[in-house]
Amino acid sequence: MIQDPAGSSPAINPYIVLFAGVLAISTGAIFARMADAPALVIAAYRVGIASTILLPFAFWKAGAEMIRLSKRAIILTFLSGLFLAIHFATWISSLNYTSVANSVVFVNTNPIWVALLMPFITREKIRPYVIISILASVSGGVIIAIGDFQTGGETLWGDLLAIMGSICAAVYLLLGRILRQKLSLITYIALCYGSAAVILWTIVFALNLKATGFETHTVYALWGIALIPQLFGHSTYNWALKWFSTSFIAVSLLGEPIGSTIMAYFLFDEGLTLSKVIGGAFILSGIYIVARRQ
Repeated sequence: MIQDPAGSSPAINPYIVLFAGVLAISTGAIFARMADAPALVIAAYRVGIASTILLPFAFWKAGAEMIRLSKRAIILTFLSGLFLAIHFATWISSLNYTSVANSVVFVNTNPIWVALLMPFITREKIRPYVIISILASVSGGVIIAIGDFQTGGETLWGDLLAIMGSICAAVYLLLGRILRQKLSLITYIALCYGSAAVILWTIVFALNLKATGFETHTVYALWGIALIPQLFGHSTYNWALKWFSTSFIAVSLLGEPIGSTIMAYFLFDEGLTLSKVIGGAFILSGIYIVARRQ
């Protein structure tokens, strides 16, 4: 566990907070599947509602900190929000084409992308065990893709969208790790979520997508995805980024596929094929290698 620069310890055990956050994030795919709305609209409401709740509180509690932000911090926070927006846009879109199980497995390959991108952000070298883990994960992806190829091209497109979302999530985590060493949690998440909301709502309006007039179950799902996986789930592991390495946070999020897949099995009657089980095992084993060594 990593202490903050001042050497202080967290008031709450970070492991407990992170565990609760992973449980909350596991509901994200379920709410997204339940909402009968365009994927970009779901993503926009997710961060839009969360940032609307956060911003007034942030200005009240950390207004002085926000005013003193450096130009570099503002740029990095905006970039973090941009990659968060792309992450949600691609991942939520993937749920329209592939199963919840496939989507959450592929979108949670971010520990691999974190390892690959760290040399460019933290100047760390890629070690041999990272290469082995990448080969294992790619093999798992190929196994799942073969099964999806037999199912249809749309499923493959959904898998690809989830992978794109995973890469963006890795950048979002790495930028968050840098920023959380200097910024308070409320300042970071309010500006990050707010930036993502502005970007997504701009796209929604530009494309003239339907954003109102939804049925009651969709409204509940939109509020659910904003409050539980976003406001609570994402905020907990952004808090934990001050105490843990990016790699550890990324690997901890592997609990999401387990929770989401179990929920999807009971709620949507989504079964697990042999190719998904074998491919998922390869992917998780590859990620475990990175986690174990880092």
